[in-house]
Amino acid sequence: MFFAAVILILSTFSFSAQANGNQPSNEVQAFAKYFGDIQEIKSNKVTTVIVELDEPSMIEAKEKGKMQTKNKLKKARNAVKAEVGKKAKSGKVNQEYDHVFSGFSLDVKGSEIPNLLTIPGIKAIYPNVEYTATTLEEIIIEKDAYSPQMMHSAPFIGSDTAWEMGYTGEGVTVAIIDTGVDYTHPDLTHAFGDYKGWDFVDNDNDPQETPEGDPRGESTAHGTHVAGTVAANGLIKGVAPDATLLAYRVLGPGGSGSTENVVAAIERAVLDGADVMNLSLGNSLNNADWATSIALDHAMADGVVAVTSNGNAGPDNWTVGSPGTSREAISVGATMLPYNVYTAETTSSDGVSYSSSQVQGFPSDETLLALNGNDYELVDVGFGAPADFAGKDLTGKIALISRGAGIPFVDKATEAAKAGAEGAILYNNVAGVMPLIPGMAVPTIMLTQADGQALLAKAEDVTVSFNIEFAGVVGETIADFSSRGPVVDTWMIKPDVSAPGVNITSTIPTHNPEDPHGYGAYQGTSMASPHVAGAAAVLLQANPGWDVYDVKAALMNTSEKLIDPATGKVYPHNTQGAGSIRVVDALEAKSLVTPGSYSFGYFEKKAGMQVERQQFSIKNITKKAQKYSVKFELNKEVSSDLRVVTSSSVKVNPGSTQAVNVSVSINTNNMAAGYYEGNLVITSDSGEVTNVPTILFVDEPDYPPLSDLGVTELGPNEFEVYAYLPGGADEFQMWLFKSSPAGEVGAYVGDGILENNVTEKGVVYRNWDGTNITTGQKLAPGYYRVAIYASKNGRTAAYLAEEIVQIR
Repeated sequence: MFFAAVILILSTFSFSAQANGNQPSNEVQAFAKYFGDIQEIKSNKVTTVIVELDEPSMIEAKEKGKMQTKNKLKKARNAVKAEVGKKAKSGKVNQEYDHVFSGFSLDVKGSEIPNLLTIPGIKAIYPNVEYTATTLEEIIIEKDAYSPQMMHSAPFIGSDTAWEMGYTGEGVTVAIIDTGVDYTHPDLTHAFGDYKGWDFVDNDNDPQETPEGDPRGESTAHGTHVAGTVAANGLIKGVAPDATLLAYRVLGPGGSGSTENVVAAIERAVLDGADVMNLSLGNSLNNADWATSIALDHAMADGVVAVTSNGNAGPDNWTVGSPGTSREAISVGATMLPYNVYTAETTSSDGVSYSSSQVQGFPSDETLLALNGNDYELVDVGFGAPADFAGKDLTGKIALISRGAGIPFVDKATEAAKAGAEGAILYNNVAGVMPLIPGMAVPTIMLTQADGQALLAKAEDVTVSFNIEFAGVVGETIADFSSRGPVVDTWMIKPDVSAPGVNITSTIPTHNPEDPHGYGAYQGTSMASPHVAGAAAVLLQANPGWDVYDVKAALMNTSEKLIDPATGKVYPHNTQGAGSIRVVDALEAKSLVTPGSYSFGYFEKKAGMQVERQQFSIKNITKKAQKYSVKFELNKEVSSDLRVVTSSSVKVNPGSTQAVNVSVSINTNNMAAGYYEGNLVITSDSGEVTNVPTILFVDEPDYPPLSDLGVTELGPNEFEVYAYLPGGADEFQMWLFKSSPAGEVGAYVGDGILENNVTEKGVVYRNWDGTNITTGQKLAPGYYRVAIYASKNGRTAAYLAEEIVQIR
């Protein structure tokens, strides 16, 4: 699904707002926006929402050049809270925000939410959605199997060279907004002072991980793993090993938390003086105008480098979730480090060779190749659950395991390793192929369903042998699970950059009092993000005068473009962002180009000729003047219907910044629908080349699902409902709500339209006679508001029409 919940946006269109006798007047009032589940406002169940105010936060006001004080903000907030008390009797205020976000969290009945939207001073209302740690697989590394050499990812991006240059993140404070951090881990104790941060789950100053035995849910280790990637300095060495850490626990037992605590933690981290913050968490809501995304935008404006994971919902486009959708924060996708590829032959002792045999994953090349030249007994362990190994001797043998039962591949291999197996054969339980999973705890060979069942049938009567040979090296690649952009409405490229996120070894708590500190290999965009946060700390130490956008530009401008081995072509912008970060290249950058990527947005085919302009800036950070040549390259052949005009040459004095104007002229009449990628290529006279990813869309056929809607009265109890559905709709519905003459929204009363598979594209019209099809009866005389909903290919949108409908 594109959204985890149906997103209802009560539009900022003008509405009739006051009564004049029995008729609505022409006076208008803009309702606040509501980003939430339509079902909420049909219910009397108490829910939590985040209320955003028109009155700007301290940082937003500063951005706009306005004076703001906490007293003024408090006064405006109290005025709104007073109105909330009148229009939502169930309302109870929880958290209050004023620095990076202006508003408060509120417990309220869902049915009372629409009336909050009529309160002057409320800008928007957001649901208090669940946030989870963006991790997919977790492998605990046993002490006798651990070595410092297992930490490959920091050196791969150049951290070890940066340390030799003297840049270790010293003097830079990084906030870890996560499940808490085990600050007693010997690899992390150096990074914490007396003040450790804050626990927003238990509301105290001890942001430790959730221990085992908490009745509210499972223990956690995620934040400690993230913190180790940033700043561990022991057996594991993080990207910025001398950075200072602060921990903010917002994800509690089981690794989940809420919007209200995430926003509160962002605000507190800024006020506590963090220079960088890392949020390896997210949800599936692709929207830039979301409370957490907005808070991160303002944190960046206040001078804190905000870094966040992009999500694990890939490989499809449009899967990035908040806060990775932030306009300003650095969103990070996950890569897999280069790995050796091997072929595998599996042969049973009766002479049968299994042609589907492939290497799935292995802990090291040595352990994989050690399988050659030996005969192994097979032990059937079913689906590989812990109970399936009970009472079975696998020492020196091969575990024969079926895919399935909801058990991750890595967990199956981990159980085999615990049982003493030399390796595993993992066979499919359905037709098709299985994914490559690097870093398995034992060398694992995969077979198809047919080959696996054939081997299973004689497992007790045969042994197996393997012939495994080196076949080549695959370079750094984008992980399939890494979420892709673009962002809804803003059309922004996401992620901004990528970093290693597969089989990342770092610090964890064991929750074993006798041996409390350990190490684990995790994967997910959660693991990629702290590589970038650590790199930001290193850059800030090296360049204390840089602002957040200098840091972001340096990381994006110097990232390495990755090649998709399946196609031999560069990955799309919305898959890898600007590329995979390289710390030393960022440290040695001579120029900074901002923004580091750009979307020219959406062009409608029916509009014909359109022009979009954008301004980039080139900052010369050397001590001598530089000349730059500027050109624009498109990644696909297009006709003369698309032209890009920009300055061909720019001179920038040392320490100065120069603007570069870019104009896109496009005649969409003859262009195919879809998106077009390009790069603004800027080359200095010293030979430094900067590629700025750009993108534009022509009539993207499945977006947006719905816009431009309304209801026209044709006569007494005769109405025409219209909506713009650019790609048709899988579902098209009209919901009915009781209303006052002034437009306040009352209870949900039923439906006026319920229609599936609308094949018409463009503006659709439907006649409606005032019948509530839910009851089969005409609506009682009075005033009503209608919300129109559409879904297409899993994307959903719903808007409240601006008109008040009167049934006579």
